[in-house]
Amino acid sequence: MSTSLTHQAYKVNQLQRYEADAAQAIGINLLQLMQRAGAAVFNQIQQNFPTANKLLIVCGKGNNGGDGYVIAQLAQQAGMTVTVLINAKREAIIGDAKYTLDLLATTSVKIDFCHHAQTMQEAVATFQCDVMVDCLFGIGFRGVLAPPLVQLITEINSKPCSRVSVDVPSGLNADCGTVSTVAIKAHLTVTLIAYKQGLLTGQAGNYVGNLQLETLGVNQALAQLTSAACFWQNEKNLPVALQRAACSHKGDIGMLLAVGGFHAYPGAICLAAEAALRSGASLVSVCCHEKSRIILLTRRPEVMVAANSAETLRAWSGMEKAKVIILGPGLGQTAWSQALFDFVIRCPQPKVVDADALRLLAAHPVKSSCWILTPHPGEAAALLGCSIAEIAANRFAAVQKIAQQYGGICVLKGAGTLVSDGKTIWVNSTGNAGMASGGMGDVLTGILGALLLPMADLFSAARLGVYIHGRAADIIAKKRGQIGLLASDLYPEIQQLINRESY
Repeated sequence: MSTSLTHQAYKVNQLQRYEADAAQAIGINLLQLMQRAGAAVFNQIQQNFPTANKLLIVCGKGNNGGDGYVIAQLAQQAGMTVTVLINAKREAIIGDAKYTLDLLATTSVKIDFCHHAQTMQEAVATFQCDVMVDCLFGIGFRGVLAPPLVQLITEINSKPCSRVSVDVPSGLNADCGTVSTVAIKAHLTVTLIAYKQGLLTGQAGNYVGNLQLETLGVNQALAQLTSAACFWQNEKNLPVALQRAACSHKGDIGMLLAVGGFHAYPGAICLAAEAALRSGASLVSVCCHEKSRIILLTRRPEVMVAANSAETLRAWSGMEKAKVIILGPGLGQTAWSQALFDFVIRCPQPKVVDADALRLLAAHPVKSSCWILTPHPGEAAALLGCSIAEIAANRFAAVQKIAQQYGGICVLKGAGTLVSDGKTIWVNSTGNAGMASGGMGDVLTGILGALLLPMADLFSAARLGVYIHGRAADIIAKKRGQIGLLASDLYPEIQQLINRESY
């Protein structure tokens, strides 16, 4: 498994603390770093918007604005028409930003100082451009925007032009991926030096657009100064499942036991069981309510039926043969459900715990090192005894806390799914909004359970499973669109991805 420097994602305080030292380590100062940043962003603008001729650059008083002044000078030299609006008085701009502004002032670029956000909003409202470059706040933004700034950003978002954010879309929290009121809805975000973890998950997906990293040549020096605890996973750094030997038989691969499917929710356990089969489980036995059995067997005759209650499961001869258990899809929260939960949760096999089983776990907490918990935000809130809003406010803290409090691995589902062992966090790069449909979580549970058969490491299985789940949905969405995507549509793509050596 590779954790390339370009896959590391940092917190803001790490970058602020070590940025200057990292630059110094490669023999440049912060002014030269600013110049590199501006040049890198301008290069991305040219690549992504090759016909752009008229630029509007909106700047704050800090170093993010300084990057904008460098971009403006380069654009002017390239023959573009450039206007810079600055949300500050001239005397408020200091340091390297002032130096680059003074250089820009010697050119023909039009520079307007808008002392108030309302003044800038009025200027933006009347301006026509091809590309608007956002250099307002940078990575240090926290808290809630004042009403005039809300109105300014709303005006910027309403303009019929392409929007480019430098480092972070203004208004987005770069640590948590949250937006308190509004943020720039960028078509392109060029983030500098290293990924900021808040760009990769949660609400960030609504604002970042096409995310491009420009390391400026200092990411290696940064990594030597401070360690990342968060990583962004993609096809280049995935764990690998063990390949099946040529003489393998179904007994070698092992049986998976799926527990759930109360009579009111038979579809969930059907989806999970078939996903497990498509992901490589050779034998899948299902413990479900007796009224769900006919639906299960009609849908997928390759599935075997096990017991239909905690009492009969306890006496079932196949219990010892089960190498992995998935618990929760369609389980319900009845006395029948509780009895199954109480029995299965104490079985020694590795488990994937999802859906109703997570609600029961929240009510009767147990800690284990051999399970993967897969909550969506509502289930995560139940596990931590807080609100869904509190989960959304810091997904990174939530996923770590669940893993620490309950043991094993936590998969916090949602845009930019997070996987954590309580220390390290991986942010998944696949998946799309079409997955917001019933049964998707059940399919993921089946994938994860099947991967635990050949993969002893729960963390690696969880990471690979969430990637394949999201990638399958991305392939289908590219072919047919996101709307109307069904959980069962994923099966053919899952099977193909499981059989690929690379993704």
